[in-house]
Amino acid sequence: MELALPLWFEVGSLVVLTLVLVADLLIVYKRPHVPSMREAGLWVAFYVGLALIFALLMLVLGDAEHAGQFLAGWLTEYSLSIDNLFVFVIIMARFSVPRKYQQEVLMVGIIIALLLRGIFILLGAQLIESYSWIFYIFGAFLFYTAVKQALSSEEETEDKENAVIRLLRRRIRISSEFDGSKVRTQIDGRRVFTPMLIVFIAIGTTDLIFALDSIPAIFGITQSPFIVFTANIFALMGLRQLYFLLGGLLERLEYLKYGIAVILGFIGVKLVLHAMHENELPFINGGEHILWAPEIGTWTSLGVIIGSMAVATVASLIKARHDATKHGHTLAEQISVDAKE
Repeated sequence: MELALPLWFEVGSLVVLTLVLVADLLIVYKRPHVPSMREAGLWVAFYVGLALIFALLMLVLGDAEHAGQFLAGWLTEYSLSIDNLFVFVIIMARFSVPRKYQQEVLMVGIIIALLLRGIFILLGAQLIESYSWIFYIFGAFLFYTAVKQALSSEEETEDKENAVIRLLRRRIRISSEFDGSKVRTQIDGRRVFTPMLIVFIAIGTTDLIFALDSIPAIFGITQSPFIVFTANIFALMGLRQLYFLLGGLLERLEYLKYGIAVILGFIGVKLVLHAMHENELPFINGGEHILWAPEIGTWTSLGVIIGSMAVATVASLIKARHDATKHGHTLAEQISVDAKE
């Protein structure tokens, strides 16, 4: 289905969202601090409310299909962003980033993610426009990613340091201590890099890996570049505050990876079915469309996404509460105890 929204709405939306992101960045730059639970909660609620208002505007100015595709895309990207956030937690802990400066690191990570996703969205849209068979590749890649996601272990994620960081450690002089949020500092009259450089590179390469997963996933829901890009922006907005809101709870969402794996696997199958329905490859069905291949609707996709994340989250919280009870604590008390260790 070819979707079209008023040009003034698309341009106006991108301008407003850019201004909101710039304002958020200025707040971090002017007043670096650790936000309270109340502050973080209000910001997350504000950004979620903004996304829901945006979906409502799409419903009014477009139709239910526009709104449904945005909601499904936003929730998919939001769930993947939370998974991305978990890796950020590991990076912060590994490099002992002072909590006061974690906001700045997260903001840099979000900006890098937006830039990378913007590039991949443009490339993906062009590929889809030119080659309908690309959906076969996207679908297979997402299914492979889903299996890898389900089978991965926390230890593998924590122990893995990418080749770029290992090369930098060998080739450049890096101080052992942070100097605020500076990337370079001066020690004994010599200019050296701080560990912040390594942190930014680790965050950037993580963003690259997640962008490779997330863009094919959302193109399985909508082929509208505008919806793809705005869903990504809304998924990343408020992520910094969500990091502090969830705190130690994030590490206890043990089954989150299975919920994400189900979503990725489902969208992978959806993409392959769509490719079959639009098939033009001569060695498959003689180059003819495979008409019996079902098309999975937007609202079915939305239901699977919400259901998968809800089941994974509830199951994780039940297990986390059970584990805390075994140690004689409530879940909140266990989180507090672990944070002090």
